[in-house]
Amino acid sequence: MARGKAKEGDGNWKKFIWNSEKKEFLGRTGGSWFKILLFYLIFYGCLAGIFIGTIQVMLLTISEFEPKYQDRVAPPGLTVIPRVLKTEISFSIADAKSYQEYVAGLNKFLKDYDPEQQTSDMVFDNCAEKPEDYMNRGEFSNVQGQKKVCRFKRDWLENCSGILDPSYGYKDGKPCVVVKLNRVLGFKPKPPLNDSLPPEMMGKYNPYVLPVHCFAKKEEDVDKIGTIEYYGMAGYAGFPLQYYPYYGKLLQPKYLQPLLAVQFTNLTYDTEVRVECKVYGENIGYSDKDRFQGRFEVKFDIKSS
Repeated sequence: MARGKAKEGDGNWKKFIWNSEKKEFLGRTGGSWFKILLFYLIFYGCLAGIFIGTIQVMLLTISEFEPKYQDRVAPPGLTVIPRVLKTEISFSIADAKSYQEYVAGLNKFLKDYDPEQQTSDMVFDNCAEKPEDYMNRGEFSNVQGQKKVCRFKRDWLENCSGILDPSYGYKDGKPCVVVKLNRVLGFKPKPPLNDSLPPEMMGKYNPYVLPVHCFAKKEEDVDKIGTIEYYGMAGYAGFPLQYYPYYGKLLQPKYLQPLLAVQFTNLTYDTEVRVECKVYGENIGYSDKDRFQGRFEVKFDIKSS
């Protein structure tokens, strides 16, 4: 009896898969399968059409050249070159290999600022060589093609240009760093009011420059920093406004950010010295969560032998 029931059970599931009497596969006839497959094909086809249509309508409202909403974009960060691990610059004056990494990083970054890279008058504009107001170049569109950019001469960085001193001061224990403001599309930095600056900066105020100032991070390092030299356009310690706003890689693929070189000419040797550099502006903010927003810190450890 048990064997008979087992055979009967085996026949039931086989019959469910294919019923030769009713011509049914998995309980449905060919016509039934055709109708249900056609239904789901139309159903999912409509869903796909609605989704694609929605995306296309959304794309019509978005420009590939300008973000639609920038109300939550944080103020730009301040970046230091050479880029180093843990923002620490440590080397020995007596060992050229110890600072070779920093020199190579500066050479690589400044290569785009070489004169031979800025020869095309179709790409580069002859902007003023002194700080001026914003350089507005029209709407964020390619109706008039790509937009020109201002040249930035490498030799404006003087002792930190790598032209006069290929070691950027490292061989003499007077290291240079290059500072730049990160790119934010359409951003127009607003210089600070003169009375909002530290006292030592007020005498060099220019309404068309976004100033940068470096100082000891800790009180015990104040006497260890010594003299700090700044090299930028026309001798100003900051970023001139005519390089803003930035129109993006599609419209300004050869854009050069304005640079500022900072040289520490009398740092105390054989001890750690912490330095902070800040850029000042009405729409420049600082955040405890992001130590590079509007500022950066760097630790120097220069060994005399």
